[in-house]
Amino acid sequence: MASFSVRNYRYFFLGALVSNVGTWVQRIGQDWLVLTELTDGSSAALGIVTALQFLAIPLLAPYAGAVADRVSKRKLLMVTQILLAATAFGLWALVALDVVQLWHVFVFAFLQGVISAFDNPARQSFVSEMVPPGLLSNAVGLNSTSFNGARLVGPGVAGLTIAAFGVGPALLFNALSFLPMIVAIASMNAAELQPAPPVKARGATLDGLKYLTGRADLMIVMVIVFMLGTFGMNFQIYNATMATQVFQKGATEYGMLGTVMAVGTLAGALLAARRAKPSFRTLLLSLAGFAVSSALLTVVPNYTGYSLLLIPAGFFALTVMTTANASVQLATAPEYRGRVMAIYVAIFVGGTPLGAPIIGWIGEVWGPRASIAVGAVATGLTVVGVLAYLVLHDGLRLAVERGWPLRLRVWTAAREAA
Repeated sequence: MASFSVRNYRYFFLGALVSNVGTWVQRIGQDWLVLTELTDGSSAALGIVTALQFLAIPLLAPYAGAVADRVSKRKLLMVTQILLAATAFGLWALVALDVVQLWHVFVFAFLQGVISAFDNPARQSFVSEMVPPGLLSNAVGLNSTSFNGARLVGPGVAGLTIAAFGVGPALLFNALSFLPMIVAIASMNAAELQPAPPVKARGATLDGLKYLTGRADLMIVMVIVFMLGTFGMNFQIYNATMATQVFQKGATEYGMLGTVMAVGTLAGALLAARRAKPSFRTLLLSLAGFAVSSALLTVVPNYTGYSLLLIPAGFFALTVMTTANASVQLATAPEYRGRVMAIYVAIFVGGTPLGAPIIGWIGEVWGPRASIAVGAVATGLTVVGVLAYLVLHDGLRLAVERGWPLRLRVWTAAREAA
């Protein structure tokens, strides 16, 4: 891939790949710990853990984005990665000593969320400092390939590790996985980076918010990622409750659901890396595909069928995420990129504190299938709402061309008049 020609990016990619495998191992291990050892299969408790993990992100995002635009992103990432490793070792130690309680998991989830509030915008906007603008879409796609390649391996490794040795070794794996990323950041050549000009200290946060609210194109993308992140991307809860409560499966089968879903997300990431420029049509069609795939998950009768449907759901979800990410980065002025990406991350993952407890509660009261249905309906309505807005405000016109495969033709009233 083109971005691998940049040495700093190669280091970053390899370090992130190992760290991402650890992240997926930890997610499965933490969920299994909460569901089977600390509670009696409580999806509500799992929803609280998920919410706490992301609670600080929307609260701290504007300030964290201003920090990312003000200081060296490379140095900031070094600090956040070390702190994330420390919290991972802390949770592992409690499990290894057999003294862990549910409130411990709550606390560590919240601490990791606070650190991630600063890590995410720095990491997202750091990509544009490592590669030239012409390679940005490729680099964003490769980052998703790394994350989802790890997702392909991590859940399966976690399931097998938990089944053979217990939760402790899975959490230790995650703690150790931060070390390659720390080494990669330290090994970079700072002279080859292309940092954006630092912003002024005062008023940076408010200035970033004003910039974003004045960009209707960016705001539409933010609405899409908010609905997807808040109501659609709760597979951490969906898969756990469907595997344990509906299909009566164990840790290995639960872990395999994440691996199977990663087949779709990895395919989406590889296609994103080949895409020279993100398009709004791709973004909207992918969101519609995700809504349909999620709806089918609510009615599938068995574990095998559910597993296979996770592939298209993962493919469409990943395509939405990579297209939205690249669109926002390319459309944002360099001096605002850290703050805008902080808000982007906050909206995408920060909606989880709102959605996860609701999804968990619905799953506990009406069953896991009902919680998936919420995501399908919410993302489907988002597609309809965005199209309606564009038709009313921008004179958008849509038509499906005859023949196979079906093609969606999009144009504006202004172009039609011309």
